[in-house]
Amino acid sequence: MSSKNIHTLSIRTLIKNNIRNYSMFIMLALIMLIFAPLTNMNNLNPRNFTNIFFQYSYVLILAVGMVQVIIVTGIDLSVGSVCAFVGAISAMIYNTGAGMPVTLIGALFIGLLIGAYQGVWVAYAKMPAFIVTLSGMLLFRGLTYIVTKIRPINFKDDGYSYLSTGTVDEVLGIKQIGPYFPAAFVLAVLVLVLFFIAEFLGRKRKIANGFEITPASLFIAKLVLISALALGLADRFARYRGLPVVVVVLGITVFVFHFILKNTVLGRYIYAVGGNARSAKLSGINSEFITFIVFCFMGMLTGLAAVVSTGYMNSALPQAGNLFELDAIAACYIGGVSAGGGIGSVIGVIVGGLVMSAINNGMSLMNLGAYYQYVVKALILLLAVFYDVYTRRKAGLG
Repeated sequence: MSSKNIHTLSIRTLIKNNIRNYSMFIMLALIMLIFAPLTNMNNLNPRNFTNIFFQYSYVLILAVGMVQVIIVTGIDLSVGSVCAFVGAISAMIYNTGAGMPVTLIGALFIGLLIGAYQGVWVAYAKMPAFIVTLSGMLLFRGLTYIVTKIRPINFKDDGYSYLSTGTVDEVLGIKQIGPYFPAAFVLAVLVLVLFFIAEFLGRKRKIANGFEITPASLFIAKLVLISALALGLADRFARYRGLPVVVVVLGITVFVFHFILKNTVLGRYIYAVGGNARSAKLSGINSEFITFIVFCFMGMLTGLAAVVSTGYMNSALPQAGNLFELDAIAACYIGGVSAGGGIGSVIGVIVGGLVMSAINNGMSLMNLGAYYQYVVKALILLLAVFYDVYTRRKAGLG
């Protein structure tokens, strides 16, 4: 195809169309840089990077589900209580000797059933999601106290915790090479190769169909920047114990649901229902079923987050999951999800979750109490929603 048929976006248009995405990445970088001198550079060392993912991966997993719920103009206030309940049940399953694979499948299935239960009330009984999940918050907190008898459930061995605090190098017995554990670099290179192939094929398809594309220089710069970030993160992991298992789990989760939202009919239906449920219904979309599916996804991901958070604590605690819903919701709004529904992305909420995690981690390294973290979370959440409402009003969307 001749170059005259190739339509490139100007830099100004590119920035305008992606300002929210760019601002999130810039915010994350600034937070890390601001906390660096305040923590004597401890927030940038390899051990701390690994610990951030050990400690906060459950938030990112919950945010992947929560973004879909908010896109369809719902909310889920029950995820903290459900995490505690599923964590307790999964600990009981594991202690029977069932093994970790069976325990994980059981947790996902229980979470799916809980999501379906709440989804029926929201989608088909037309109950407000706020009320249904508020009821779920109380119900599953009470059930957690009942099944645990208000006592911690300890594991019979360390196998349960490998998913949350183990590394691929340790699990597979991969030996350290000099200062590095190699699994992180191997996975980073593999992912980058697949990413490059997808990007070049996508760009080729856009050119063939006459769509606008980014200038070649910016396209190459984007690939270089992403490569540097991926290899930099791999370097942090490789210098301390190796690639965390939970990072692989999180990566698979993000890939699957990002693909669903961006590349499938179901994903387009989810955005359509969130944008205008009535119009979606009139166009032939079963909006009730889409909402039901979204709550099923949320329940299943809550089950996964329950296993991750319970494994990190190394026991199932009756009071576990406190304010998990706040962290997940805050990650979504910071990550660019619209309070009006119909707008949001998995990658965005992951960055939003990392912003919250970096702030919590930095304040912890500074030995500031949890009450300061609550104040900061509250202010950030308020500002994120204000920014969304302000930009929508300015654009004439609400």
